[in-house]
Amino acid sequence: MSHTDTVAPVPPPLARTSGVGAKAWVALGSLWFIYVLNFLDRQLLSILAKPIQDTLHITDGQLGLLGGLYFAFFYCFIAIPVGWLADRTNRVTVLAIACGIWSAATIACGLSRNFGQLAVSRMTVGFGEAGGVPPSYAIITDYFPPGRRGMALGIYNLGPPIGAALGIAFGASVAAAFSWRAAFVVIGLIGLVAALALVFVVKEPKRGGLDPANAVGAEKASFWGTVRMFFSRPALVLASAGSGVTQIITYGLGNFATLFLMREKGMTLGDVALWYALVVGIGMSAGIFASGWLIDRFTRRSKRAYALLPAMSLALAIPFYLAFIWAPTWPLALAFLTLPTFLNYFYLSSSVALVQSEVRPDQRVMSGALLLLVMNFVGMGVGPTWVGFASDYFRADYPDHSLQIALYSLTPFYILAVCLFLWLAKVLGRDMSRAEAAK
Repeated sequence: MSHTDTVAPVPPPLARTSGVGAKAWVALGSLWFIYVLNFLDRQLLSILAKPIQDTLHITDGQLGLLGGLYFAFFYCFIAIPVGWLADRTNRVTVLAIACGIWSAATIACGLSRNFGQLAVSRMTVGFGEAGGVPPSYAIITDYFPPGRRGMALGIYNLGPPIGAALGIAFGASVAAAFSWRAAFVVIGLIGLVAALALVFVVKEPKRGGLDPANAVGAEKASFWGTVRMFFSRPALVLASAGSGVTQIITYGLGNFATLFLMREKGMTLGDVALWYALVVGIGMSAGIFASGWLIDRFTRRSKRAYALLPAMSLALAIPFYLAFIWAPTWPLALAFLTLPTFLNYFYLSSSVALVQSEVRPDQRVMSGALLLLVMNFVGMGVGPTWVGFASDYFRADYPDHSLQIALYSLTPFYILAVCLFLWLAKVLGRDMSRAEAAK
């Protein structure tokens, strides 16, 4: 709810919160599949980095720009007008059109013959994917009642780990058997079919239909009014900033982990397709699922859990991340990587659930887009770009271990993210005290 809401919420009728119907689960499953494709398309570049570099002769810095700043610029800023449009139109239709655009652009990536063509194709993928997540967050929130949304959003946020794992397994296998170009084309074609099917499978839910009656505004939220509301709320800003700094680590590592394991640890594409895919799929999925369950459990006692859970998980991840980079062999490196892969993603469901619960139903898509704008432009824009150019910088003095040193340089961002989430916990605690005093 926004600060302009002064009346205590009235609990919705029991019939509206006692259960979740089959339509909600079908919608969640459909949106989850689209998210899997979204992340799979996004990750193919990093998974196939080495054969792409061998074919197109691009540097680590250029690779970082493709997966980082170039992609993030379109992905983040287009999400704002898309969120505004989706708050006023059919969100399912917006999502289907977006899926069609990014899938066609993925096919174009596979047909690229030089760095320029690949850059334009990747930016178009970012343009399309900007319309994927914000409408989905709001659709799920309107299909699931309060108290069930943390788990629903946790399940939805399993899309990235499953997409990443499938991308690793599928992309590496296809590249080994055929070529890296074939992987892009096949995944793009699957996305085009999924975009068409979505409009027939998922129906647009009523906005705010499962929320307290007085939480549903009669007027549609204005664009700038929602922007001002979002950036005037310290809790929303800190959740976005903490998530963004965390994503500097996750995107910086994610975009170069395969290249690092192959170049400096001796893995082959076949090894990547099996072992690295298992680590990413199981570790990320378990972390996101566990965090969704823990959020629903502990936020019933205190909203500070939205911040304390990611702060603790990131602090625990630091020694295992350093051990992964140091490990002399790839099996040992993957063993150490399992824990950071599990712990690095507690922030995601926490921040999404917090933002969606703190704003009015007519501001949810736009607020979700603003959350993505901050955390992805910071994380996606800085992370891969930082690691790529750091690797190029250190290559002259450390030609065999430039990526290792570049990945070490991400460690301070862990500490900064922990501090931001602890600050968020303090703000949430203060907000709770004010709310209690106002009763």
